[in-house]
Amino acid sequence: MTSHGVDREAITAPGASLPAGPYSHAIRSGDLLFISGQGPFDDQGQPRGTTFAEQVLAAFDNLSIIAAAAGGDINDMVRLGAYIEDYTKFGEYNAIMRSYLKPPYPARTTIPVPTLGIAIELDAVIALAPRGARGAT
Repeated sequence: MTSHGVDREAITAPGASLPAGPYSHAIRSGDLLFISGQGPFDDQGQPRGTTFAEQVLAAFDNLSIIAAAAGGDINDMVRLGAYIEDYTKFGEYNAIMRSYLKPPYPARTTIPVPTLGIAIELDAVIALAPRGARGAT
């Protein structure tokens, strides 16, 4: 709880890529988890994957690790933001997303960013069980 009475809890997820600046892996507010942008990096900040598919899977893995650290599940995602360097890979990205997530798929925005420097960056909002509910953290 902040000094203004807002329910905000920083989530740090061992095993996820290190934040590259002054931000949290995620913030839990109420029953929602807001995950910062995740690229294809390991927990030491080193790049993971050389192909587009490997980098997309690495970014999804980071989202999954962070969701789990907050007691959530990536399949409870309600919004997904994707920043993709090569928009000609949009179809491949869709296929990878379908293989990683279960329906119903989240609301999603995909934005081409040709100068990104990595294949993809993903951010997400995950619905969490209410605090105190069975299995909730």
